[in-house]
Amino acid sequence: MKIVETVAAMKQLRKQVAEPVGFVPTMGYLHQGHIALVDRARTENATVVVSIFVNPTQFGPKEDFKKYPRDPQRDLTMLEKAGTDIVFMPAPEEMYPTAYDTWVDLDNITQRLEGASRPGHFRGVATVCNKLFNIVQPQRAYFGEKDAQQLRVIQKMVSDLNMNLAVVPFPTMRETDGLAMSSRNTYLNPEQRQAAVVLYRALTLAQKLFAEGERDANKLRSRMTDLINKEPLARIEYISVADSVTLDELDRVETKAVVSMSVIVGSTRLIDNVVLG
Repeated sequence: MKIVETVAAMKQLRKQVAEPVGFVPTMGYLHQGHIALVDRARTENATVVVSIFVNPTQFGPKEDFKKYPRDPQRDLTMLEKAGTDIVFMPAPEEMYPTAYDTWVDLDNITQRLEGASRPGHFRGVATVCNKLFNIVQPQRAYFGEKDAQQLRVIQKMVSDLNMNLAVVPFPTMRETDGLAMSSRNTYLNPEQRQAAVVLYRALTLAQKLFAEGERDANKLRSRMTDLINKEPLARIEYISVADSVTLDELDRVETKAVVSMSVIVGSTRLIDNVVLG
């Protein structure tokens, strides 16, 4: 496994590798969800590249950039065991040198949900992914479905800008009690960790109601809200029942819908989703 820290070195190495290239962008502090992406990439590509980069431009001024969990040595051990060929680990100044001034903005799809809660977040996400795609030049890039809106933002950017790569979604990986795997779960103390399962319980309720024939999106939101509000450590930021492509909020679920949420447990902001239909 080769470790690369500069854009120039990554571009040079890229010329020498076997095709096709599968790419897994991460912010490090890896869990089994990340490794599942690497495993999938390993089965479909001759070369697998993983990036580890905590991207400062997708964090707001009051968010957790400085305390975001980091353990690069542990990450590298996990990636080597998973059969990764190249790990790209640039420093922030390597990705955003002095006088950096170019950004990727998407309009409608970024104005709601995570975009409304975290202004500027998706500008940072889209910009860094665009840069990473240009540097690594993969044929396939792998993203988990836990970040439902992020996945759709990346798919839209790749389509709108005619990028020559496939975005490959991968199902959300969960703990045994249903909590979606996330690097931020490490912030939870034992009591909060137990309370956090309420997100999965609410999503499971939505699936049950839908299976029983409920199509009224407001009733789905209301029942989920009632369930989460019974958990004293949880505070709802948003609950969404939206079109699976545009993320426009729905009155009725006629075809596919993404049920997503942001819930703050203690001081930790957690997101999760399921697709109905």
